[in-house]
Amino acid sequence: MGLLSEFKEFLYEYKVIPLAIALIMGIASTAFVKSFVDNIVMPIVTPFIPGGAWETATVSIGPIVIRWGAFLGGLINFIIIAFVVFLIAKMMLKEEKVTKK
Repeated sequence: MGLLSEFKEFLYEYKVIPLAIALIMGIASTAFVKSFVDNIVMPIVTPFIPGGAWETATVSIGPIVIRWGAFLGGLINFIIIAFVVFLIAKMMLKEEKVTKK
């Protein structure tokens, strides 16, 4: 068995190609979700934030400055991405159970 055929077997056995595709799609969807949150969700939330600018909303505790507005945007990004991954995993696992029967 040659090195090239071993490498090909490795790619198929460990499903490296689908993993690479999933990684690329994940990166692209992360950029999409970040844009969605920054440009659609946060402008809706902004009127409820004191000062009106969510990117620069801060709390100062002495010399410590906590940028809670940016954190809130990141948290919303994470929740949306985690929920989408959950839905995809649930759909894929359900499909896998159906095909195993």
